[in-house]
Amino acid sequence: MAQMKWSHVIALPVLATVSAPVSATEYLSVADAQRVLIPQAQNFVPFTVTLSPAQLAQIKKMSGVPQHNAQPKIWRAMNGKATIGWIIVDEVIGKHEFITYATAISPDGHVLGVEIMSYRESKGGQVRDPKWRNVFRGKSVQDQFKLNKDVPNISGATLSCRNITDGVKRLLVLHALALGRQS
Repeated sequence: MAQMKWSHVIALPVLATVSAPVSATEYLSVADAQRVLIPQAQNFVPFTVTLSPAQLAQIKKMSGVPQHNAQPKIWRAMNGKATIGWIIVDEVIGKHEFITYATAISPDGHVLGVEIMSYRESKGGQVRDPKWRNVFRGKSVQDQFKLNKDVPNISGATLSCRNITDGVKRLLVLHALALGRQS
């Protein structure tokens, strides 16, 4: 049997890529979400807030999750000179990708509505179901915000449900600390 001689052996790494199909779907623009959430508003005025380190720490303490952006995207919903609500656009992670959603909050700190603006996951899009999103309506920072307790879970969308639930609670805390006195 003849022996093979290898004078030059080059080992090349083999790269394998595994990816889940991602289906990014844009449902609403900011302007669309504003009109859907607070249709009686005459206009929406951008409202700049820079959260202090102390406010960021307080949001995490009160909501149980961190506020990653010190300058959240906020609009004041106005009728004439009266503030009739707030729109906050936020993102939470689903399973692998971000979910962009808007939450409308009344001047006194109750959820007026939640809209999913962009969903990028391949599964779990049931969080767009109005029946599920309506469970947030009327909630305030005093509510429990516990999945499978006061907020139902959707089978196959558990991470999206949990993270949106945590996000809405976090935005209510943000409102209480930074916007409630602005109304």
